[in-house]
This record gives sequence, structure tokens and C-alpha cells, in this order.
Amino acid sequence: MRDSPAQLFKRIENLKKEIRMLREENKRIKRNLMWKIRKLEKDKLLIENEKMRLDREVRSLRSEIERLRTPPLVIGTVTEILDDERVAVKSSTGPYFVVNRPKNLDGKKIEPGTRVALNQQTFNIVDVLPSEKDPAVVGMEVEKRPEVGYDQIGGLKKQIREVRETVELPLKKPELFEKVGIEPPKGVLLYGPPGTGKTLLAKAVAHETNATFIKVVASEFVRKYIGEGARLVREVFELAKEKSPSIIFIDEIDAVAARRLRSSTSGDREVQRTLMQLLAELDGFESRGNVGIIAATNRPDILDPALLRPGRFDRLIEVPLPDEEGRKEILKIHTKDMSLADDVDISSLAKMTEGSSGADIKAICTEAGMFAIRDGREEVTMSDFIKAIDKILTVERKEDFRKETGVMFG
Repeated sequence: MRDSPAQLFKRIENLKKEIRMLREENKRIKRNLMWKIRKLEKDKLLIENEKMRLDREVRSLRSEIERLRTPPLVIGTVTEILDDERVAVKSSTGPYFVVNRPKNLDGKKIEPGTRVALNQQTFNIVDVLPSEKDPAVVGMEVEKRPEVGYDQIGGLKKQIREVRETVELPLKKPELFEKVGIEPPKGVLLYGPPGTGKTLLAKAVAHETNATFIKVVASEFVRKYIGEGARLVREVFELAKEKSPSIIFIDEIDAVAARRLRSSTSGDREVQRTLMQLLAELDGFESRGNVGIIAATNRPDILDPALLRPGRFDRLIEVPLPDEEGRKEILKIHTKDMSLADDVDISSLAKMTEGSSGADIKAICTEAGMFAIRDGREEVTMSDFIKAIDKILTVERKEDFRKETGVMFG
């Protein structure tokens, strides 16, 4: 039986409705698929990043494992260059070995005396090590420049000029010496009474130059065991060569450079060994390179003659007690920041401090300020300076001054 037109129409409408539903379902399925695809792509990116991180960690762990599997290296010293291919090495364990020169290292660095690292199994040279230095020697390098300049040193114009010619000029303008055809002076010995500004001059040199400044008190070279002092001297000069251009300042050099005598104790002989090492470093077979030496002492009369000859210390600069004009300059420097009363006469104070050193004058200024503080004043008067001079100067100086001027101290 055939369907009526109404039934056909109804069936067509139902089919259309189903088609629309299928289309909606298809769109929904597509949206879900796109969302899942995007999520999978994001997950894939995260997984790839995590894989890369894990790969890096695996490589790091493998290199760490390889490092831990590698045996420790043996320290050795090159004793002889046999030919272009082989060198003789003495290991820290005692025996000597003949090993091949490494192809991957600079051949110029490998010379007799060079410290090297050796493979524990093959004893081949793995690396070149820096020279061994005592921690005390490394600590001698002055990292921070002193705040003292030449303008803060009074009464030593001639000495400052000579120090600058000997120490600064070769470092700043070496071409001048090449043009003239002479070698620059290598060493300066500052000598004079205590407190006259020898160490202050060295501080000013350290301030004014860009060279590495190595300060050592000579008594630091005196050690208990035989050979220790000589080793320290050698390491100080090695450090200076490595850091060149550099300046070595040896304060109180008479501690190790006293005149050698026939009769001496074992301790004196050890100090003499240290002195001989110092003499060898100052003017030995090896060139010192761009290294200047400044030494200071207040006992030049006891120094060994071998130390004073030209070639070791080319300039012997006396740093005497300041004259009246010098004392006046020093007083101006130390009173520059002080609150002075109107009655303070610098010229009179310079006359009253006859025979005083720069350190004495600084102590007088400080003591005068303390007298003012003690009395609750903010200004320092002339009477404060006179009382300070009375306190600081020795009895002999006061008596000499009384005879010359007639002024009595309290």
C-alpha cells in the first residue's frame, strides 16, 4: 500500500531532522577531536621538554661518573727536557719517569722546574700547574691601594723625586730608558732615623703606580726550620714576576740582612742562608724582569756590604730628620683638618720641634687635640701644642731647646 502525500511529507521532515542532528553530532565530535589534538600537542611539547631536561641530567651524571672513575692525578716536577718529544719528570711519590710531551699543551710552559699533573696510571703529563706558594706569600700582595699620596708627605721633596725617578718612571715610561740606552735602576734602599717617613714613601708609591704592590716585613722571612726562609724569599720573587709589573717593599730589611760574622749560632746561620737567597734573587743569573725593589731600614750601619753594592740597590736614599721648613710642611699637613685657634703659629711650632721626626710631629698634633677635648673645647690653642711638645719631646731635646731659646717647659 502506497504512502499518502501527508505520510511522505512527514517522513521527509523526520529525515531532515535526523540529518540536522547528525550534523550537530558531527560538529560536536570535531570540536572534541580538535580539543584533544591540541591537548595532545601540548602534552607532547611538555614531554619533549622533560625528555631534553632528563637527557641533560643523564649527560651530567655520566660525566660525573666518568670523573669519579678517573684516578687522582699525581703532582710532579719537570727535571729535564730530553728532546722535542720527551721530558724527564720527578713525581711527588719519589721516582723519575721519562714521558712524552703533551701535544695539547703549550710547549713553552713546560720547562725544568715546572709543576705538572701526571696521570696516575700512564704518568703522562695531563696539565701544567701553577707554582706552589706559601699562603703567607700570597697574603703579602696589597689588594687595596693605600690612601697616602705624595702630597701628604712633607719635607721630603728630594727623596720623593729620587723615588719617583727610580721606581715610577721605569714602570710608566720604559721607552725613555730604551732611547737613552740604559737599564732602569732596579732597587732603592731608604735609610734614616725611625719615624722620618720611609714606609710612608713606599705607601705613596703603591698609591701612585698601577703596579702590583707586595709588602713584606723582613722578619717574616725568619723561620724555625732550615731552608724555610730561603723558600719564602724565592716564592715572593716568583709571585712578583707572575704579577709584573710589580714592586716589592721589604720593611726593616736589617732583620735578615745584618753583616755576616765569623762566629755565629745555628739561628744566625739560618738567617744568613735567607740573606744569601735574597742576594741571589736581587742579582742572580735569572733576570728579575719588570720588578722593582724598595727596602727600608733605620740601621744601615749593620747591613751586609754585599747588599749595598750597585746592581742590587742602585739608589741609597737617606731620609733624614726634617729641617725647619720640612717640619713646617708636616705641621701644615697634620693640622689641615684641625680646628685651630687664632693664636696658633705654625712657624713657631716648627722652631720649637727642633730634632723631631715626622712621627713625633703627628703625635704632637694628636696630643694637642686630646688636651682640647679634655678641657671640653672644640678649638686647639697654642698652649695645647706647647703642652703636647712638653709631653712628647724627650728630656734631652727639651734641654737643648731651653739652652738655644731660653723657653722653659713645665
